[in-house]
Amino acid sequence: MKKFIVGFVSLVMLFGTIVPAFAEASATREEVIEMCKTAAAMVLEDKDAAIAEIGNPKGKFVWKNSYVFLMNMDGKMLAHPMIPQLTEKDNLLDVTDKNKDKPKKIFVEFVDIAQKNGEGWLWYMWPKPNNRTPVDKFTYIYRVGFTDMFVGAGIYK
Repeated sequence: MKKFIVGFVSLVMLFGTIVPAFAEASATREEVIEMCKTAAAMVLEDKDAAIAEIGNPKGKFVWKNSYVFLMNMDGKMLAHPMIPQLTEKDNLLDVTDKNKDKPKKIFVEFVDIAQKNGEGWLWYMWPKPNNRTPVDKFTYIYRVGFTDMFVGAGIYK
């Protein structure tokens, strides 16, 4: 019986450390907002350094299952750590999300949020990094001061 109790307690302790680790794998709304505001401040301080850091897949703006990206109001991606090829396009305004039933021109909506409100959230369908299956994603958009740029980061469901 003593071995059973020791084993059971050990198992409970093990799950007590593993489960929180998995629970923390998803970014929170608060983290997304904080990371966007931190990235925006960096862009205002040193645009070139910010572009390099935001575009770095191992940089400080990539955490848990989220990342920050940087765009301008013309729909040009200036930095993206997961899909750097997006920065090679003139603009992304014709790109839609991955919702087969009702696709959205998400980058047009990002620009709209940044121009009209300065910040806000958008729901759409997008695959998680290193995955092809689209899932619900909620992205926070935050305008960089009075510039023509904005940052964004999202939460996957």
